[in-house]
Amino acid sequence: MLPPPREPGHYSIAVVCLGNICRSPTAHVVLEARLAEAGLDDRVVVHSSGTGDWHVGEPMDRRAASALTAGGYDPSRHRARQYDDSWTSTHDLVLAMDADNLADLGGRSLRVAMFRDFDPVEPGADVPDPYYGGADGFALVLEMIERTTDALVAELAELR
Repeated sequence: MLPPPREPGHYSIAVVCLGNICRSPTAHVVLEARLAEAGLDDRVVVHSSGTGDWHVGEPMDRRAASALTAGGYDPSRHRARQYDDSWTSTHDLVLAMDADNLADLGGRSLRVAMFRDFDPVEPGADVPDPYYGGADGFALVLEMIERTTDALVAELAELR
């Protein structure tokens, strides 16, 4: 399912949502942690961004950060940034968090897909935006992201 790396021995992934304060930074933090656990952090780099510019430079939403902290992750380094169209030519894989984000990225292509295309439970589904809900929505998103990330890391481990 993974497109081939642009450079042998290295792989770059971008995760993209709307404002880069909830879903994509959660995926970024979890993916980096799981890559480190798998010993792949020296070969795979992760970036995250939002399609909008409302939160550029801000830390992630406190509820997302709280869910990550409760899960044993460190969300403190994140600062929101905006997606740059050049990322489709500089990243090996760009993953949208929902169908609207995918449309903003120009739709599916060899290197653009949905994050949950790798979800073993509900492949291709949206990662729901928890922003306007309560803490339980952030916990649910974290659970989806962890499960999907584990499957993605397993595929990345197969790349040589």
